[in-house]
Amino acid sequence: MTPRNARPQPQVLLMVPTSVGVGLTSASLGLMQALDTIGLKAGFLKPFRQDELNGPGPDRSTALVSSTLGLEAPPPMPQAEMERLLRQDRLDVLMEQVIELHDQAIERQAGTAPELIVVEGVVPTAHGTYATQLNTHLAHALNARIILVGSGDTVEPRVLAEQLDMHAQAFGGIGSARTLGCILMRMPNPPGSEAPPLLAPGGRMQVDERLLAELRRYSPALATDRFHLIGVVPYNAALIAPRVVDVARALNARFLSEGDAANRRVLSTSLCARSAANALHAFRPGNLIVTSGDRDDIVLASALATMNGVPMAGVLLTNGYMPNDNMIEMCRPALKTGMPVLAVDTDSFTTAKDLGRMGNDIPMDDLERAEQVTRFVAEHIDLQWLKDHLSRGYASRLSPSAFRYQLVKLAQQADRRIVLPEGSEPRTVEAAAICQQRGIARCVLLARREEVEEVARNRGIELPEGLEIIDPESIRVRYIAPMVERRGGKVNALTAEDQLQDNVVLGTMMLQLDEVDGLVSGAIHTTANTVRPAFQLIKTAPDYRQVSSIFFMLLPEQVVVYGDCAVNPDPDAEALAEIAIQSARSAQAFGIEPRVAMISYSTGESGSGVDVEKVREATRLARQQAPDLLIDGPLQYDAAAIESVGRQKAPDSPVAGRATVFVFPDLNTGNTTYKAVQRSARVVSVGPMLQGLNKPVNDLSRGALVDDIVYTIALTAIQAAQRMNP
Repeated sequence: MTPRNARPQPQVLLMVPTSVGVGLTSASLGLMQALDTIGLKAGFLKPFRQDELNGPGPDRSTALVSSTLGLEAPPPMPQAEMERLLRQDRLDVLMEQVIELHDQAIERQAGTAPELIVVEGVVPTAHGTYATQLNTHLAHALNARIILVGSGDTVEPRVLAEQLDMHAQAFGGIGSARTLGCILMRMPNPPGSEAPPLLAPGGRMQVDERLLAELRRYSPALATDRFHLIGVVPYNAALIAPRVVDVARALNARFLSEGDAANRRVLSTSLCARSAANALHAFRPGNLIVTSGDRDDIVLASALATMNGVPMAGVLLTNGYMPNDNMIEMCRPALKTGMPVLAVDTDSFTTAKDLGRMGNDIPMDDLERAEQVTRFVAEHIDLQWLKDHLSRGYASRLSPSAFRYQLVKLAQQADRRIVLPEGSEPRTVEAAAICQQRGIARCVLLARREEVEEVARNRGIELPEGLEIIDPESIRVRYIAPMVERRGGKVNALTAEDQLQDNVVLGTMMLQLDEVDGLVSGAIHTTANTVRPAFQLIKTAPDYRQVSSIFFMLLPEQVVVYGDCAVNPDPDAEALAEIAIQSARSAQAFGIEPRVAMISYSTGESGSGVDVEKVREATRLARQQAPDLLIDGPLQYDAAAIESVGRQKAPDSPVAGRATVFVFPDLNTGNTTYKAVQRSARVVSVGPMLQGLNKPVNDLSRGALVDDIVYTIALTAIQAAQRMNP
């Protein structure tokens, strides 16, 4: 059973639009084509559907990626479901569902796993004011790098620079390692330039230097190595030209003659209210003539132009007027050439406004246009820069959403039986019911059934079928003899019977005899109450001489490990080295790439004293015992956690600024730090998870919430499965 992060995870590129109508899907298609050109396999994900942009039917972006690039992607979450979770302030659940979609996007790719996943972000609209919030959470949940997709006028570079700068702020700013750069779509040619930006030999962009200079002037970071103009895609009217059939759909028009409406494209439109003699300029290739249905002269002129070989887009008749039969008969030869004729009931002015409001989105069934747009955008992407920079090191992070999703999924796969000695404690009862319903674990409550049922009635909990409730009084006696045998003469039958009155001891004996796979306690017991029986009856694993603990700290952008914050008051250097190795292995087992920081009040060689020397010696021993692990110390907390501080205080450290496992020098420091971070920053902490035991026993904080207990049960089930299948 392998955590999702134990296998190589594809890098995620989140495409964040700066406004409506910038060509987000076109940019995504072009980028994926460009990645394929340089030999990088990409998958695609659109997490959320936006009905006001998509309209009825399947999701447009997902369908176009499938038809154009042959990539299968999971359907996005319905907008109503997404908005319901937002209203209920359940962002954590929303992001866990995104992680599930992300995993589906990987699994749907045929052959080898993709190296990158291109994710289409949320478009800011008048209806959806949550776009920035959701895109920020998507970036954190997926550990994504950001590519902004924008558009603008080269005549006003200040506006364009400020727009990009503003949108980058949500992701740490333009200078952040998370923010890669931008793709500018549908850009008008620079003033005085006849041709659009082209690619030089070797795939490098020849971006107009005046544009770059102006952008640097207003935002110097825009053209640095940190933030790049990945693509500048010029405006091309032919690539946004709809087919006549698309116009008919948008205006709800009816065809008088459909002709070649599925293939003819509307390159321009002309509203003809003057006589045909004064509108001769309108009869040109690709033009859609808009005129009142009673303007026989315009209708005849259109037919004549068509018969003379001018491939006009078609004729759109307004005001609900229809040509008479004689007129239709006269135009029959023109209709046979395939010229489409449509009719609407609105007047000419209103019809022209409706045409102007048509979106530029590519219809799902317009494969020709989708392929042309994909190729065109890809041709204006800086291929060499992509090749050079997408392989650049980017610290692997496991987001809180990914961690929670992974916990539940792996626990469901484990299918383990977990005993809960505090069987009638209300939070424990609710957590057990949730675990049973979701298949996280098969829970065993040690309590009288009537007590559990009373708790359930009082809290409105529905006890699921299959939830085990065992009355401890009915089973205590059968564990007396095994306990006497296990304790090796340290207890007799009378003292064993007395100790077994404690349900934690009883549950621990059930675990020792393999009747259950793990134990979770501590909601109303101290850590000592939970751990002491485990020390006596379960004992330490063969590779370890002590038991320690870790907390999984669900920070806003990633999950890190704190150890030891619950068990060992003042470990010596040898014990501290073992805690570091235990914690690193536990982190790795749950999908966190271990980069271990040995925490002290000084960094490197800057400090001295007994406490610092202990950490320095522990670091040396840990490196000696586990040379494959990234371990460094002593490091101050800020040097370990914050990239800029780490570069300053320990520039040569492979851990500083990137630590994922924090090993504290003693219980006083560890417990104080974890509680300060948990309470002050409102961080969810999962644990403590005990490590070093022969079988999984885990302690709860007495202030644990129901969700905390659920996740601890999941942890325990996973530990049990990993013990059986190392």
